[in-house]
Amino acid sequence: MSQTVIRDGQPESARQSIKPSKPAKPLRLQVAKLLRSKWTAAQPVNKEKHFIVTALIEPELPDAPVEMLTIEAVMSRRSMTLHWRELTDQSQWLQGWR
Repeated sequence: MSQTVIRDGQPESARQSIKPSKPAKPLRLQVAKLLRSKWTAAQPVNKEKHFIVTALIEPELPDAPVEMLTIEAVMSRRSMTLHWRELTDQSQWLQGWR
């Protein structure tokens, strides 16, 4: 279904057809492919916008899955540890450098 946008003072030919936007799909990640992946902070803090995953933190139990990772800011080299599933929150992280 599309909608027609009518702006005041515009002729009929200037009307635009707009399709409703789809909700964002949840991001699906594979832990094995996270190492050296690139991320952009949705809301940069201290001018730190671009990050690289530098390490996957091994769990204490040998058969347990990886849950934590270290991510490093490209500009300042400051690193932080977070749960890998936090990267799926698109209000905080965007995949790739933008």
